[in-house]
Amino acid sequence: MTYTDKEYGLEVWGDMACFTRPELKVERVSYDVITPSAARNIFQAIFWKPAIQWEVTRIEVLNPIRHFSVRRNEVGAIGSAKPDAAPIIATEKRQQKNSIMLRDVRYRIYARMVYQPPRLRKGESAHKPGPDENPAKYQAMFERRASKGQCFTMPYLGTRECSAFFTLLPEGAKGGEDLLKESRDFGLMLYDLDFSDPRNIIPMFYYARMTDGVIEVPTPGSEEVMK
Repeated sequence: MTYTDKEYGLEVWGDMACFTRPELKVERVSYDVITPSAARNIFQAIFWKPAIQWEVTRIEVLNPIRHFSVRRNEVGAIGSAKPDAAPIIATEKRQQKNSIMLRDVRYRIYARMVYQPPRLRKGESAHKPGPDENPAKYQAMFERRASKGQCFTMPYLGTRECSAFFTLLPEGAKGGEDLLKESRDFGLMLYDLDFSDPRNIIPMFYYARMTDGVIEVPTPGSEEVMK
């Protein structure tokens, strides 16, 4: 059983966003636009089941790309739950860090459901999905939840402090006069993480280019996605 090739669209926006570049370890510096993995997480926050995976297909940028800087104090230590662990004294572990974030962002993101066969335990053989695992049911559940603004967890734009608001787009709604009239090459950008082997999670990258406010996202198995 496979899912129909139905594509869903969400318009998402927020006061700030931070899609952190993985190559910068100390200071947080955001990519100029939302990454496919961050877009996937928004869909998953609304609806997710083990039988499906969200595959992002397109990103539309609506608002101008604007950055701002935030400097704040952070604690450079991780606490322990062990009873004999030494306490963390914030004044002794304090570190001042700078973050380059995005201001007033708005995107339209598009994705489709892809059916994931159940993972097999050792010694098990492949089997067909059960009668309650069908595409129509999952699609109806997502449409109902997204249209009502429901979500399992609060969607966010890169980091959890950057809350995201969303609305479900009508079927077939793409493009429009409100797109950002700008083309830009963003270079190598994080695509997503490969979770096929939980013991060895591999980051994937792709060359992102925006043409008149539109970023076409390649499929995971295409040559454009690099590991």
